[in-house]
Order: sequence, then C-alpha cells, then structure tokens
Amino acid sequence: MQIAVTVDDLAFVAADAVARPVNAELRAATPVIRRLELAAGDGLLRQLQLHEPLVVGVAVVTGAGAVQAGLMIHAVVSTPTEAVTRDGVRRATASALQRAHDFAVRDLAIAPFGLGAGNLDVDDAAHTMVAALRSHAEHRRHPDVVNIVVENDLEADAFRAAVARAERAA
Repeated sequence: MQIAVTVDDLAFVAADAVARPVNAELRAATPVIRRLELAAGDGLLRQLQLHEPLVVGVAVVTGAGAVQAGLMIHAVVSTPTEAVTRDGVRRATASALQRAHDFAVRDLAIAPFGLGAGNLDVDDAAHTMVAALRSHAEHRRHPDVVNIVVENDLEADAFRAAVARAERAA
C-alpha cells in the first residue's frame, strides 16, 4: 500500500472513494467534513438516513453524491456516550479500510479521523491512523493507494512524520 499525505479539499480530490469521520448519526465530525457533506449535496444526504444510531468503529458505504469519488465511506468515531479515543479512531480506520477492500477500492482519499476541539491531538491521530493503515496492508490487497487529505501544513507534517516512522519500523 502506498500512503501519501496531501493538503487539499477532500471534496475535490480524485479517488475511487473518500473516507470520512462521522458521529453515530452519520453526520460530519468536524467543520471540514461538513464542507464535504455540502459539496456532495442532497444526493449524499438522502442516503444518510438511519433507523438507529451506529456504534464507534462501524463504517458504512454510500454513493458519494456530487463529489468526484464514486463512493463515500463513513466511519463512526464518536457517539453521544462515547467520546473520540485512540481506540475508536483505530477501529473506525480499520473498518473504513475493510469497506474499501470489500468494494475493491484501489485509490482511497481519507480525512484525518479524531481531530477537532476536545478530541485527539494531531500527532496521536496521525500515529493511530497510520498504524491501522500499515496493519491493514499486511493482510489485505485493497486499497492500493491511500491519500491522507489534510487541511493544513501542521496536519501534513504530523501525518508525514507518522508515515516516515512506520516505514522505518517496517
């Protein structure tokens, strides 16, 4: 698995699928991810109807609406009773990657999971997600390429450092 880190807007990144962190009702976990929802439009929002809330670590797949990707993977990182944790981010990342594998996604764009006010710091999120990516790559074929799409240089530096550490340890 190739892992890249890009500073960009997830709504405009070319990929087979986009993975995003959500809450138990499949709603955006951060303002950046809310912008992705808005860019995807009503076509996405109509698909996000649940009969009951989901648990942390679950990932579901829908069409991506009006964004470039064909699929959107929604990974639950928090619920009203369970705050964002490293373990929750690890489970959500692993589930998102499993869904990408199940749908034979070759090129996955993924947002940072677990960031935002009161959540994980960027280094913890980066380390946790990259460890989950490496673990997945040991046992699964897809995705071939994962592009971690971050909002700013601070996030990019943290994720690039986590990728470099993981590559040195391999």
